[in-house]
Amino acid sequence: MTSKNLTELTKFYKKKRSERIDALENSGFLDTDWKESLENNLHLPEAIADSMIENQIGTYQLPYGVALNFLIDGQDYVVPMAVEEPSVIAAASSAAKLIGEHGGFQTVISERIMIGQAILTKVSSPQTAMDNLKANEHEILLKANQAHPSIVERGGGAHSLQIREIKEGSSHFLIVHLHIQTLEAMGANIINTMMEAILPLLEELTEGSALMGILSNYATECLATVTCRIPTHALAKNNLEGEEVRDSIVLASQVALVDPYRAVTHNKGIMNGVDAVVLASGNDWRAIEAGAHAYAARDGQYRALSKWYTAENGDLLGELTLPLPVGAVGGSISFHPGAQMTHHLLGNPDAGRLESIIVSAGLAQNFSAIRALVTEGIQKGHMSLQARSLAISAGAQGDEIKVTADLLRKSQHMNLVQAKSILEDLRNKRLR
Repeated sequence: MTSKNLTELTKFYKKKRSERIDALENSGFLDTDWKESLENNLHLPEAIADSMIENQIGTYQLPYGVALNFLIDGQDYVVPMAVEEPSVIAAASSAAKLIGEHGGFQTVISERIMIGQAILTKVSSPQTAMDNLKANEHEILLKANQAHPSIVERGGGAHSLQIREIKEGSSHFLIVHLHIQTLEAMGANIINTMMEAILPLLEELTEGSALMGILSNYATECLATVTCRIPTHALAKNNLEGEEVRDSIVLASQVALVDPYRAVTHNKGIMNGVDAVVLASGNDWRAIEAGAHAYAARDGQYRALSKWYTAENGDLLGELTLPLPVGAVGGSISFHPGAQMTHHLLGNPDAGRLESIIVSAGLAQNFSAIRALVTEGIQKGHMSLQARSLAISAGAQGDEIKVTADLLRKSQHMNLVQAKSILEDLRNKRLR
C-alpha cells in the first residue's frame, strides 16, 4: 500500500457524503475507477442477490462507513465497517487516533490453519482405533488432499492429524481433527470436501460408524493478536488525571475477567468493531462470533477476550487475541460490491493482513467503550447519535434532522414523542 495524504481526511465527519468520497479519492485510499461504485451506494444487482440465497424478495441494507486514523504495524488504514449501531465508527476512529499517536497497533498472526472434524461413534476398541489412525496418518492425509488437489498445488492442504476421545455419560465419541492450510480462503468448502472424502477410510480403520465430517468454526490454530501502548498522560479526561483513568481501565478489565455478566457486555463491545469489519469484508460474521465466544470460555469460564494492564513505566497496555478464520478470496468476496469495495479500500490485503485489521478494530472499540464507562459513562457518547435516530424516526428529513436532534438533546425528555413534538413545532414555525 502506498503512502496516503491523511490531511484530506481532516474533519471527515463534518463533510457531506459526496465530499467524503472525494476525500477518500484524494487521500489515495480510493481509486478513481472505484468511485462510481460508492456513488451508486454499492448497489447489489437483483440477479446477484437472487442467486445468493433462496426465496429472495429484496435486499436489506446497512450503513457503510469508514473508521479513520488506524495505524497498524506502521501502515495507515481507513477501515470500512457495515453497522447499524450509532457511535461504533466514531468510537473506533477516536481510539485509533489516540493509539496511533503513540505507536499504533502491533499485530502477530499465527500460522493460518483451519480445523476439520470427523466424528465417529460405535467404536468398540477406542485405543486400537486410535493406534490404527496414527499408524495410517499419511494415508488419511493423502486421501484428504486427493479430494481437493488444487489447494495442494498452491501450497496448502491437510498436513497433520489429531485424535480426541470424548466420553460424556452414555455418549462416546472418537473425533479426528485434520489441520488444513486453506491459504487465502476461509476454506469451508475445501474443508468439508476433504472431511467427507475421508469418512469411509476412517470407518474402515476404526471399525466404527461415521456420524459426520465438517469444518469446525472454533479456529484455535488461526489466532490474531494485537497490542497497543498508551502513555498515562494521554488518558486524562473529564478532569480526571491520566493515572486515575488508567487504573480504572485496568480494574474494569479485571472485573471482566472474573465476572461473566460483565464479560459478555465487554466482549460485545469488542465484537461491535470486529463484526462490522467482517461483515463489510464479505466474511462470515456468525462463524467469527461463535468462535470468539468459545475462545472466551476456553478455560471453563466465560471471560473477557481483551486485557488491559499497567506497564513497568506506568503506560497502559492493551492486548486482544481472537480466532479469526477469515478469507481474502472466495464466497461473496468475488462478486458482492460492498465486499469488493472493502478490500479495495484496505489495499487488497491478504488473509493474514485482514486478520490484523479486524483484531485492531476490536481492540480500538474495546478501549473506547471502557474509557467512556469509567470516565463519563456510556450514554453521553451515544446521545448525539441517538438523537439523530429519534429525529429520523419522527419523520425529519434533510436539514430538519440536525435541527430536531440538537433541540432534542437540550430537552428534558429525549424520546420519540418529544422528537415528534419538536419536529411539529419546527415545521409550524416555518409555515408562519
